[in-house]
Amino acid sequence: MIRAGVLGAAGYLGGELLRLLTGHPRVEVGYAVSTRFPGRRVDAIHPNLRGHTAMTFCGADELGECDVVFCATPHTATMKLVPGLDAPLVIDLSGDFRLRDPAVYERYYGTGHTAPELLAGFTTGCPELFRERLRTADRVSVPGCGANAAILALAPVAGLVEGPARIDVRTGSSGSGASAGAANLHAERSGAMRVFAPVGHRHEAEVAQATGLDARMTATGVEAVRGVQVLCHLTPRGGSGLDEKAIRRAYRTRYAGEPFVRIIAHRQGVHRLPDPKILLGSNHCDVGFAADGDRVTVVAALDNLMKGGSGNAVQCLNIRMGWPERLGLEFPGLHPI
Repeated sequence: MIRAGVLGAAGYLGGELLRLLTGHPRVEVGYAVSTRFPGRRVDAIHPNLRGHTAMTFCGADELGECDVVFCATPHTATMKLVPGLDAPLVIDLSGDFRLRDPAVYERYYGTGHTAPELLAGFTTGCPELFRERLRTADRVSVPGCGANAAILALAPVAGLVEGPARIDVRTGSSGSGASAGAANLHAERSGAMRVFAPVGHRHEAEVAQATGLDARMTATGVEAVRGVQVLCHLTPRGGSGLDEKAIRRAYRTRYAGEPFVRIIAHRQGVHRLPDPKILLGSNHCDVGFAADGDRVTVVAALDNLMKGGSGNAVQCLNIRMGWPERLGLEFPGLHPI
């Protein structure tokens, strides 16, 4: 049994971490840190945990000895916290340690990095690409939700295409966090499909770093609470056609035996391509594709708070500790919902 602390435990990602870790057979949650709600019961903020925990939030100065600390704290704030953490394992869910080049970080986050010397020491928390590194990593940076979906969609075919990968991301409101502003009010969000990042979304830098592709990303907020879907439009290498058999073979080769990636590309049926609705609460990422001559579209879907965040973080913990990857992550999702 190991002892865990969660920073930013009152947010949506923090709440998902608490839900997963309180049910994990080999983890004890010792500290749920919140600067907003110290002293309040955890289940007052995360009502789904009623009857599952009697914990109260604590302040940052009360964080004690832990075997692992999860950082579900905001971008630009986390980089100031991490240097002071002495836990053997730190798993960061913010954007502050995802990019290896501090100049790229400054371009996409609009501020200089305060701990650039630590960037190289973080391993990208994408098990499907970096599993062997994660087995010995003591600092892990979990990709953003849209980035992780796009990376898993693109990695198998990166060597088969050329030119920019044009990525269209659709995301639910929980991706903006528990303290999002006026744009996430129900009156504004309901019925809307708001293009909030027409160019230059920060997740494109993560995709480029992980896949080597020139990633161009747009992002749209849709009327859903949870879930991310990405459509990636690609050009086959050399301008020639790329048939679906070759694409399917690339996916099957890359993801053979992966516990949380499923290939979903059927010719008929209601759910013939990845749809986040049937993934809610699960740690799966579904990937699919379609091709027509010199046009290739690859699709991925996941729950932004699970495989796009907290579930992926727990999967990384399982790998690092040498435990079965599915431990604490068995929930398959709901249908219908």
